[in-house]
Amino acid sequence: MDKVILFGTTEGARLFLFALQDDPNYEVVAFTVDKQYLTEETFCGLPVVPFEDVTTLYPPDEYKMFVAILSNDMNKLRAKKYAEVKEKGYSLITYIHPQSIIASDVTIGENCYISEGVILRPDLKIGNDVILMAGVFIGHSSIIHDHCYVASRAVVMGAVILESFCSIGPNATVMEDLTIAQECLVGGGCVIQKSTKEREVYRANPATLLPLTSDQLSKLVFRRRR
Repeated sequence: MDKVILFGTTEGARLFLFALQDDPNYEVVAFTVDKQYLTEETFCGLPVVPFEDVTTLYPPDEYKMFVAILSNDMNKLRAKKYAEVKEKGYSLITYIHPQSIIASDVTIGENCYISEGVILRPDLKIGNDVILMAGVFIGHSSIIHDHCYVASRAVVMGAVILESFCSIGPNATVMEDLTIAQECLVGGGCVIQKSTKEREVYRANPATLLPLTSDQLSKLVFRRRR
């Protein structure tokens, strides 16, 4: 069993804690944050220690770490802390939920989180520090580079390249044989049908308020069906 320290005390950290607590391969023993952000001594019943002192309290030859930060600042905050943790000499775990479906030849880097219901097809490469939330589908022969975030129910079809620091929103779809360039943000519900350029931002059409009430709509539909 690996003894693990989680970096962060946000709701994202709480989410990662719940996942690891249900896995017999891991024991979360503490949280850590930068000293300037340390406002409480405990979080979720576990100690919170200054990141500046963590190697003294939890030596890297005895403990491992996971950077429990979601997609803040296009994943750059998580990437920064990932690098700092490595500089302190820690190994970083990768968590794979037992209810995910992963082809045997998929490669996955360190400090990755693969949530429940994720499907990873053959000939797929996942870099370091990648988060795939519940129900994500990644198609065959795709490459997900370092420091990416893919939200719940997003679909990335086959032979897609997702470059570093990309974020894909919930229920978005990236079609086949495309490249999503570095630092692109694809909003929830978007369908991407051509390759993107760096730092582009996409959003789906917002919901439209119709000029009638739900009961009026029901009467119209019923009248047409009679």
